[in-house]
Amino acid sequence: MLPPNYTTRSIISLAVPIMVGNLAQTLITFVDTAFLGHLGAVELGAAMMAGLYYYVFSTLAWGFATGIQIIVARRFGENNQLEVGAVFKHGLLVVAGLSVLLFCLLHFCTDVLLKAIISSPDILAYSEEFMKYRHYGIIFVCFNFLFRSLYVGLSDTKIIVYTTFLMALVNIFFDYGFIFGNCGLPELGVAGAAIASVLAEVSAFLFFIFYTLFRIPTRKYGILPVRKVRIPLVGSIVKLSLPTMGQRLVSFGAWFVFFVMIERTGELAVAVSGIVRSAYMVILVPVFAFAATANTLTSRIIGEGHSDEVGHLLRRILKICLVFLIVLVAVCAIIPDTIATIYTDDAVLAAASVPSLRVVCCSALLMSGACILFEAVSGTGRTMVAFILESAILVIYIGYILMVTKVFPMPVEVIWCAEILYAILLGSVSYGYLRWGKWREKRI
Repeated sequence: MLPPNYTTRSIISLAVPIMVGNLAQTLITFVDTAFLGHLGAVELGAAMMAGLYYYVFSTLAWGFATGIQIIVARRFGENNQLEVGAVFKHGLLVVAGLSVLLFCLLHFCTDVLLKAIISSPDILAYSEEFMKYRHYGIIFVCFNFLFRSLYVGLSDTKIIVYTTFLMALVNIFFDYGFIFGNCGLPELGVAGAAIASVLAEVSAFLFFIFYTLFRIPTRKYGILPVRKVRIPLVGSIVKLSLPTMGQRLVSFGAWFVFFVMIERTGELAVAVSGIVRSAYMVILVPVFAFAATANTLTSRIIGEGHSDEVGHLLRRILKICLVFLIVLVAVCAIIPDTIATIYTDDAVLAAASVPSLRVVCCSALLMSGACILFEAVSGTGRTMVAFILESAILVIYIGYILMVTKVFPMPVEVIWCAEILYAILLGSVSYGYLRWGKWREKRI
C-alpha cells in the first residue's frame, strides 16, 4: 500500500511542471527546426547535427544534475533539510568547474571534431556557423540543470513552468528576428537560431537566481550562507554523479552516432531525420517528465523507509504517463503528413518523413515504460548499475545502426526502428533489475 502522499494527484502535480520544463528545450529545438526548415534542407540538417553535437556535451551537466537530484530527494525524504542546501552548494562548485571545462572543449575543439564527423561540405559549413555562437550557452545550461535538479528533488517544480515560458518567448522572438531579419534585427540565418537559443538559456539562468534568492527559504534549507567546503561531501556527490554523467554521455553519444550514420546516407535522410527528431522529442515530453518523477519519488520513498512500495509507485506513474502520451501519439499517427508540413514547404521532404514519424509513434509507447523503469534504477542509488546496463544495450543499438546504414543499407524509416529495439532492451533489463536486483539496502 502506497503512503498517502503518493496519490495520482500528487504525482501529476510533480510531473506536469517537469513536463512543461522539458518542453523548454524541446520548444527551442521545435522552433529552430520549424524556422530553419523554411530556409532549406541543408540548413535544417546542419542545425540538427550541430545541435546534437552540442547536446552531447551538455548531457554531462545533465548527468551530474541527475545525481544531485537523487541525493536531494533522498535527504528530503529523510527530512534532513539543511543537508539539502549543503548538497546544492557543493554541487555549485563542481558545476562551475564543469561548465568552464565544457566551454573550453567546445570553443577550441569544435571545428576539428565537426570536420571529422560530417561528410557533406555544405552541412559542415552551416554547422560550424551554428556552433560559433551556440557554444556560449553551455555555461548557463550547466547551472540551469543544477537549479532544476534542486527543485525537482524538493518536489517544488512550479518554477520550471515559469522558466519554460520565459525561454520559449525569448527564443521565439529572437528566432523570428535573427533568422529572417525581422523586428529591426540583422538577418543571420542559421547563426541567428544559435544566438536566440543562447539568449533563451541566459534568461532562464537569471530567473533561477532571482527566484531562489527571493522566494525560497534559503536558511531553512541551508543554501545560504556559504561557509566551509566539505571535501568528503563533494567526493560523495561526484561518486554518485559520475555514473549518471557517463550514462547520459554514452546514451546521447550513441544517438549522435545514429545521426552521423544517417548523415552519411544523404542530405534528404538528414533533413527527414531533423523533422522526425523534433516531432519525436515533442511526443516524448511526458515520457521524460514522468521518468524524472519516477527517479525522484523512488529515491524519496526509499528515504522514507518504504522501499517495498517502489513497484506499486512505478505502476501508478506508468499508467498516468500513458494517459498523457497516447494523445500525442494518436495525433502524430493520424496526421503525420500535416505535422511534417509544419517544418517544411518541400512536398517531397514532407512525404518522405511520414513513414519515420509512424515508426517513432510506436517507439514512444515502448519508451514510456522503458524510461520510467530505467530512471527508477538510478533513483535507487545504483547509478553505476544503470550506467553498465545502458552501455551494454547501446552496443547492440549501435550494431543495428551500422548494419542498416553500412552493411545492408536501408530506408531511413528502417534506421529509425533502432529506437524500438532500444526501448525493448532498456525496459527489459530495467524491469529485471528492479524485480531481482539487490538495491533495497543501498544508502547514499
